[in-house]
Amino acid sequence: MINAETLEKIQPGVRVRVHDTNGQFEGIVLARKHGKEAGATFTVRGEVASVKMEKIYPIYTPTIKKVDILKKPKRVRRSKLYFLRNLSVKKIKQKLGV
Repeated sequence: MINAETLEKIQPGVRVRVHDTNGQFEGIVLARKHGKEAGATFTVRGEVASVKMEKIYPIYTPTIKKVDILKKPKRVRRSKLYFLRNLSVKKIKQKLGV
């Protein structure tokens, strides 16, 4: 389970490392949906073996052991960052001010 303090820090643009039963996954949070409802989720986009992939994690799931917040962006102007899918790593850093 994710504690309330970490839950508030999971916002679009934040780089996170999610520890779950399948291992670790590191990437940028693209979206957070449905607030704090029972079906709330957050989408993380990362790279595994030089292949870009996205994972959608339910917030209230027992499979997530913990979530580490690695970096916060200087500015984020949108609530959903789906446009990052088409950008290179260099352009993403420029857009988010990392």
